This record gives sequence, C-alpha cells and structure tokens, in this order.
Amino acid sequence: MDKIAAGLEADGILTGAGKPRWHTSTINKILRNEKYIDDALLQKTYTTDFLNKTRVKNTGTVPQYYVEGNHEAIIPREIYMRVQEELVRRRVVHTSDNGKRHCYSCKHCFAQIVFCGECGEFYRRVHWNNRGCKSIVWRCCSRLEATGHACHNRTVNETLLEQVVIDAINRVLCQKDDFLQTLRANIATVVLQGDVLSPEVIDERLNKLQKELLKKVNQKDDYDVIADEILRLRDQRRQAEVDSVIKDEQMKQIRDLQDFVKNQPATITEFDEALVSRLIEKITVFEDHFTVEFKSGITIDIEA
Repeated sequence: MDKIAAGLEADGILTGAGKPRWHTSTINKILRNEKYIDDALLQKTYTTDFLNKTRVKNTGTVPQYYVEGNHEAIIPREIYMRVQEELVRRRVVHTSDNGKRHCYSCKHCFAQIVFCGECGEFYRRVHWNNRGCKSIVWRCCSRLEATGHACHNRTVNETLLEQVVIDAINRVLCQKDDFLQTLRANIATVVLQGDVLSPEVIDERLNKLQKELLKKVNQKDDYDVIADEILRLRDQRRQAEVDSVIKDEQMKQIRDLQDFVKNQPATITEFDEALVSRLIEKITVFEDHFTVEFKSGITIDIEA
C-alpha cells in the first residue's frame, strides 16, 4: 500500500478531497470498498445524537444490510474478489507452533514461499557476514528466533536457491510431453470440482424464493421459513463467488504453465524473479534435496 500511495503521489493524482498526500489507510479503504462492484453495505455508521448529528462506527449496535446490484459497477467483481483474497493471504502468511503470526513483510520472490522440511517454519532472507565473507543466505526462522522448535536444518545460499529453481523449470521443459499430459489432467480435475451450485444457479433459486416471499406477504401468510432460506442462499452465493474466483485462478495458473512449456523453445540459463512469482508456489528445504511445487500442482524434487 505504501508503494501504491507513492505511485499516486509521483503521478500527481489528487485524493477525493483534492489533497496531494495519499495515506495507506486511504488505499486500504479503497481496496476493500464494495461500492466499486455495484454492492452497498448499509448502516456502516449510525447517528447517536440527532440534534448534534453525531455519527459513530457501527460495530453491531444496529443491523447492517448488504445490497447487491445497487448501482453501476466500475471494477469487475472477479478482480475485486482476487484483491480480497490477496489481502487475506498477506495478513497471516504463517503461524508458528508457539502462536506467533508472521505477516507479509518482503517483496523478494522467495519471501514466504521457502519452507523448512524439518520443522515446517518458513525461511527468511539474511545478509550474512561470516568471518569477513559477505553473502545473502536463507535461514529457517527457528534458527533466528524462538518459534517453539529446535531446528537444525541447513542454511541455504541465495545463489543455490536460484539454481534449484532453474533446474526445476528446466526439468519441466525437458519432459514437455509428460508434463503437458499431467497439466491436462489437472485442468480436468479443476473443472469437475464443486460446480454443483454456481452463482447463476443460486440466483435462479433466489428469484423464485423472492417471488414466493412477495406472494406470502401479500396474502399475510407466514414467510419466516422462506426469509431464512433467502438469507442462507445469499451467504451461499457470496461463498460461491469466492470459490468461483479461486477456481478461475487455479485454471489460469495451470494454463499459464501450459503455455510456458509449449512456447519455451529451449532451457533457461538465467534466473528470473518474475518467472518465480508466476510459476512457483512453494519450495521446501531438506538436508539433501529441495522440493519445488508449481502453482499448477506439479511437484519436482531437486538434489542439491
């Protein structure tokens, strides 16, 4: 959020109040604002004193109402949902056995994806000065702070990690046919997952229930059961939207690797941070080897 704020200020873009200074709290509110996707959460605040017109934040004192399709959207819903997913991912990257929560704190491509095969903690980037010899290494958090583990896993030089990634990607490129077949199978698996109640199916059911509700209200019949079902389906629809975004992202990641494997004419020789962020999900460090997990679901062991 600091980087977004700095970029807006560098471009000379003013805030809604016409100020040149952007605060991270403002960026945070914008990223979480449901109004940009045509929805509205009513009664975020409420009036405590009608004479002074004093309003305070609603923390459950009065009911809130979530209205969908309230106005025209300016941001696609799928992008908004992906942003919410990323905000959650960065909020708590890992929780140690002693209860300490580690949050997103580094922009390096290896940050929060390199884990220890002995104790399960993640590896942290360290500038090391060993007897006058300076280098950049990655060490298990259990060896840097109290995490509840007594870990003895090795320290890994950053150049070795980079070479492991290069070797893993080249292994995929050298066995194109086998991996393309695996990727096609992974696509078929994702397609078959949880499409029983899509947002469209739930919408159709909601429309029917709302018509029944209106009819019962007009006839002064008991409509509590229908009202409860509508509320349940609305919650289910929101979850279905989240699941749909996650599924689309999984498909994108698999197809991304599929296109890379098809179009890459030869093996790679130089380390590329962008390629790591694009393809690699997790790297696990063991005493005699590394396990590289691709975002597409493929896992490769590299001895090093």
